[in-house]
Amino acid sequence: MKGPSASTDHHIREIELDDQIYAVTLRVGYDGVEYLGRLRFMDTGSGITFQDHAAVPGSSALDAVRRASEFSETEMAQRCYRALSEKRRFTRLRSTTDEIINKIKFLNRIAVGLEKGMIDPVGGKQELDQVQEELLDIVKSLRLHAGVEDEEPK
Repeated sequence: MKGPSASTDHHIREIELDDQIYAVTLRVGYDGVEYLGRLRFMDTGSGITFQDHAAVPGSSALDAVRRASEFSETEMAQRCYRALSEKRRFTRLRSTTDEIINKIKFLNRIAVGLEKGMIDPVGGKQELDQVQEELLDIVKSLRLHAGVEDEEPK
């Protein structure tokens, strides 16, 4: 039996860590076998959200929500710290990924411009080739950044 594919967000509670207040929600989706929730911690001061990578499974969305709601303050704090520790650990890889996305957007703008006749066909083709080469170079550099954590500030 197939379940719903869209995810739903459920408010769990607010927690305070290191003088910051985090609104805790559980985003639940169905993977074809079970419902899996991911805790999300939104810093109420900045609005930035951090997601815990561990799943909270359930036989239904409400079962996953119930399980998350039953986490003790200590368990919730540990999960929040884990989510926070994932942020900005791999900024070089993230920057490279952002660069790829920007190049793809530029590639698409060129292609649309060519299709609509807004860009010279010869110059546009050269630009497409150039951007494709740049993308390939960036992709080749990914393995240099993968798994490399940022250095701790001294």
